[in-house]
Amino acid sequence: MSQNKILVVDDEKHIRMLYQEELESEGYTVATSNGEEHILAVLEREAPEVVILDIKLGPGRSGLDLLQDIRSHSPSVPVILSTAYDSFQHDLKSIAADYYVVKSVDLSELKSKVRLALERPVPS
Repeated sequence: MSQNKILVVDDEKHIRMLYQEELESEGYTVATSNGEEHILAVLEREAPEVVILDIKLGPGRSGLDLLQDIRSHSPSVPVILSTAYDSFQHDLKSIAADYYVVKSVDLSELKSKVRLALERPVPS
């Protein structure tokens, strides 16, 4: 059984619960955050191997801003941007992400991106 830790950051509780349930059924350890706690504190506490990050985290909060914080603190941690929108592709901040998935009830693409992120060699 895998001990890989995944951090899911999403403001929608049902999405966090769905991702957690599905990823745990794949053998991953999953931590969740609603995006309100400072991301660097969450990274320090949870030490995830992959972060799944929602782009729209509610009024005045952007996952793209959190992505910049993650990159400055933990540049080698793979980040998968998860969104219901495709407009993020026009935001230059999104290029710092490793993978992108569009939210769907079918989580096969998300699971595939998680596997790719975990198999990726860590830059030295």
